[in-house]
Amino acid sequence: MDVELDPAEAGFDAGRLARIDRHFVRYVDDGRLAGWLAVVARRGKVVHVAQAGVRDVESGAPVEHDTVWRIYSMTKPITSVAAMMLYEEGAFELKQPVADFIPAFADARVFTGGSELKPVTEPLTEPVRMWHLLTHTSGLTYGFHWAHPVDAIYRRKGYEWSTPPGLDLAACCEQWAAMPLLFQPGSEWNYGVSTDVLGRAVEVISGQTLDAFFRERIFAPLGMDDTGFTAPAGRLATLYGPGLVRDDALGELIMRAPDAFLGGGGLASTAADYQRFATMLLNEGELDGVRLLGARTVRYMGRNHLPGGADLEQYGRPLFSETTYDGVGFGLGFSVVLDPAVNRVLSSPGELAWGGAASTAFWIDRQEAITVLFFTQMLPSSTYPLRTQLRQLVYQALV
Repeated sequence: MDVELDPAEAGFDAGRLARIDRHFVRYVDDGRLAGWLAVVARRGKVVHVAQAGVRDVESGAPVEHDTVWRIYSMTKPITSVAAMMLYEEGAFELKQPVADFIPAFADARVFTGGSELKPVTEPLTEPVRMWHLLTHTSGLTYGFHWAHPVDAIYRRKGYEWSTPPGLDLAACCEQWAAMPLLFQPGSEWNYGVSTDVLGRAVEVISGQTLDAFFRERIFAPLGMDDTGFTAPAGRLATLYGPGLVRDDALGELIMRAPDAFLGGGGLASTAADYQRFATMLLNEGELDGVRLLGARTVRYMGRNHLPGGADLEQYGRPLFSETTYDGVGFGLGFSVVLDPAVNRVLSSPGELAWGGAASTAFWIDRQEAITVLFFTQMLPSSTYPLRTQLRQLVYQALV
């Protein structure tokens, strides 16, 4: 991945961009991160690539431009794009009940009290709808939150950082539908398996497995040849926890074909591939003559869809992240900055963003026509404030 445009021509000060390198090199020098890669682009042209450290501490293999990273929840925007491609074909409506495609959700119930072993539940007051999945207002959760008795129910069933062996996505959805929801659909925001369920809806509607749909409808058209649900060991970065403790039990899952194609977090990718995806969104659905979505659809996805115009701090439950979400709403597949002053971080209104559990991140600033990517493999993403620091360093270089 090479620089395609002189920073000065793109409105950046090259000397100030070098502050990104100097700042994050310290994370490698003092042993906080094994290695990392950052990419800054404007109007689809790369203006700065920075990297440091190794993709594997034990072998000393360096971070390279074509290093493969587990992107975890940066899979979610891809699944959301897949769903909205089908939406544009008239395959579903946003208000349509999920049970039309996954019947088990017709019988979902909502947690009202009790414990993980003896939950008290009530019936749905309205169905779980497709827009609830796209906006994380479905009431579904994650086992790794450790914040609620329903999270514990997920963990007891084998859903924390992965899914139970031998269960495909359809079987996982059956189990998720049978576990209590945290709240009535649409009443709150909670990060969870909503996008995985959305991926199953894509499978049912399209008649293809999610990996086949991604490959044929998104990756091949965009030239994302290194993105998929499996990754070869050769270029793959190692997954670490704090203190650079290897997590091979979780990290090696990406090396073999998964039982369930998880649209919420199952992909690995490269900087070059994800840059193409981000640029397609910046271009409102089109890249190099290939159009995946209509411009109006992308703009609609990038609006705040939380009821009453609320931000995530008002409407959501605590996020598994190193940053707060004051002044940040949520659209159909990614966060949306509403007010940078309230968020206390340099950015622009309307910025689209999300990140992955292993501290990867991206954002798309539609006002400034900037895309920024950051890759490393440190789990969990709450370990260091990488995303907020990167924003400071990118925007101070924009002159």
